[in-house]
Amino acid sequence: MILPGVIPPDMLTMLREECSYFLGYKDSMMDAKGVEVEDINHRGKRYFISNYYRLSSRMRDFIFSPLMAEIAQSVLGPEVYLFNEQWVVKNAEQGMKFSWHQDSGYLKRSHPEVAHPPYLTCWCTLDDVSEANGTAYILPHSRGGTAGRIIDHIQEPGTHDLVGYQGDDPGDPVIVPAGSIAAFTSYTLHRSGANLTNRMRRIYLPQYAAAPIGGDEIKEWAMAVPFVKDGKIIYDAAGDLAEKYGPRRSKK
Repeated sequence: MILPGVIPPDMLTMLREECSYFLGYKDSMMDAKGVEVEDINHRGKRYFISNYYRLSSRMRDFIFSPLMAEIAQSVLGPEVYLFNEQWVVKNAEQGMKFSWHQDSGYLKRSHPEVAHPPYLTCWCTLDDVSEANGTAYILPHSRGGTAGRIIDHIQEPGTHDLVGYQGDDPGDPVIVPAGSIAAFTSYTLHRSGANLTNRMRRIYLPQYAAAPIGGDEIKEWAMAVPFVKDGKIIYDAAGDLAEKYGPRRSKK
């Protein structure tokens, strides 16, 4: 599902500002550890910065907005949970490719015992995206053989990417302006090219599920934050923050 230019201009500006902040935040964390590569993050080249939305009230305004509720319900139905969210950034001129994979392939690799229906990925563009700056390529189920199943993935040496497809189909490129959303299921094979331009390619990527996935064993990176119930937004920011950080103590 391709939705060109649906993110309001003020929300787009906010997401760009928050992206800059969290890039610096991630760099400082990697500096403190003395590393250039952390999992699939490659400093100064490619970033996947996940699940820091509770540090930003402005990000919560977007993730749990009527716009995202409408998109998620159109696919998942009247009950929606936030499952995951992350920044996906390719730096100028050296932003690395990302290999063919299903988003569910990463969950299956880390927790093979957790069976789950497809969840929804919302690929939100903060910049115009093209083949030159490393846009996503989508492989329809009919061509990838992924209808109703998660393919076994292997880990690629060097990048730490999981790879779920080795064929020669290039996929269909997503060519849309900034402020657009490409929505696809977590069973959909997709990849992205390298950024060969002199500007960053920035994506914000919230993911939603129709029901909680897994249990306590995957809470280190997967979430089940109530968003919509019976077609109404029920997100409770105070309750969400209290569950994560505990109740605030009054100062004496």
